[in-house]
Amino acid sequence: MPLKLWWALAAVAAIAAVYAILGLRRRDQGTAGIALVIGVGAGVAGYVFRETKYEAANLPIYSYGVMLGLSLVVGWYLTLTLAERDGLPKETMANCYVITAVAAILGSRILYVVTNPDEFKQASDFFALRRGGLVAYGGFLGGYLGSWLYLRAHKIRLMPWADVAVPSLASGLLITRIGCYLFGCDFGKRLPESAPSALKKLGTFPHWEQGTLDGSEGAPAFARHLDIVGKHTPAGDELMKMGHSYPVHPTQIYESLVGLALLALLLWQRKHQRFRGQIFFLFAFGYGYLRFLIETLRDDSERGEFGPMMGEHWLISGALLVMSIAFVFGVSLGITNPKVRTASRVLAFLPPIAAFVLLRPASFGKQQAVQLSTSQWIGLLSAVVCAYFYAKFWETARKSPKLAMGLESLGDIKATQDDLAPRRKKRDDDDDDDGDDEAAGADASEAPKAKKPAKKKGLVGKKKKADEAGEASSATADDDASDGDEPTSATKSSSGDADEETKKDEPAETG
Repeated sequence: MPLKLWWALAAVAAIAAVYAILGLRRRDQGTAGIALVIGVGAGVAGYVFRETKYEAANLPIYSYGVMLGLSLVVGWYLTLTLAERDGLPKETMANCYVITAVAAILGSRILYVVTNPDEFKQASDFFALRRGGLVAYGGFLGGYLGSWLYLRAHKIRLMPWADVAVPSLASGLLITRIGCYLFGCDFGKRLPESAPSALKKLGTFPHWEQGTLDGSEGAPAFARHLDIVGKHTPAGDELMKMGHSYPVHPTQIYESLVGLALLALLLWQRKHQRFRGQIFFLFAFGYGYLRFLIETLRDDSERGEFGPMMGEHWLISGALLVMSIAFVFGVSLGITNPKVRTASRVLAFLPPIAAFVLLRPASFGKQQAVQLSTSQWIGLLSAVVCAYFYAKFWETARKSPKLAMGLESLGDIKATQDDLAPRRKKRDDDDDDDGDDEAAGADASEAPKAKKPAKKKGLVGKKKKADEAGEASSATADDDASDGDEPTSATKSSSGDADEETKKDEPAETG
């Protein structure tokens, strides 16, 4: 139905009223007064224009856009809450979230354009986001790049941010794929006749009334099936009479459940985190693997495919085998229970074996040659790369737990150590000078005439040097503590020996 002008004015008046009430509760007369003026003005204008013909054309509200907006709001609160718990600067992280969200939307659009160039006839089509055309993996890659550029400019380590941001990606999958399901895009292949009736009901998408959307016969699944069977054919007439598509895999629901499972896994893993980046690598591997499996069930024509044409049973099972090996040598290290880790490594090889058996044709001549989709290639490569870095970071965590969980980058830690090096060298030089002074005092004490004064002077000097050595070792301990390391046993020992010598010499001096 057409959108009327007074609806927007009424919404402005309602929002202004809320601001006015909040301003009065906070005793902020300025805010309350401005909001009140705006609210009254919008209310009067809405009343005046309620009978006029100021109205916009039909403007569909797409479920995917609504759910995308909702996921950004949920992700905002989830990310900033986790960032605050991890000690990250909240204001900087809030700005980074906005940059990441914008970069994610831009990246998802660019990947869609690259995989579907025939849909874009002119430059303005790139900005026609209301007609759809976003790819989740493009959003992940774009958001990652945007985060990296922003944090690099602010000299903040990327991995701590990635760990607090990826749970919002999981919640985004959970929410946005519901929007996909309500619209009917990103659907799966036809279900077999033996599929459960409840699943068939979930997997049917309707034929829309004429004019619901320009140039569309119905939900994408229905339009796809109508194109396959032909509109003016007996099968097409039967499809139009049914009023809905053939039952297909509701892959949108599958991926929404993947988002829910990953969100629960990531929040649980945070309680057992061993190094910065562990949550991010776990999400990237888990989503890459599961998205690869779901893509084998997808049937929409907008996914984009490339790469070698191979028998489906070889290509799919081979890719799953590569990811299984990556899991064994990478992500499985995070399973601390030896028995569970061994069992999970064995079970990791079941999916490629099952895929080969299920997809293998009855004869060689009937094998189906396929290509991997864009998302499958990205999922496969990202899973392997993240498994490699998971193993590398795990080894760092095993050798130095404090370093692995630090918020500083390795470069910042090295720079700090380089700054402290001159101070430590000066401390060592002072210790050498103490030894020379003590030797000189011992030689002077051998002179008969100056024996008593020299001894007294030597004792006072010795006490002074011991105090200085104690202060130097204390400063060194403070420097080491600021580095995140404990004072060395040698430093503690030298400080303790100096204090002990001072205590022994004090009675002789006073006597």
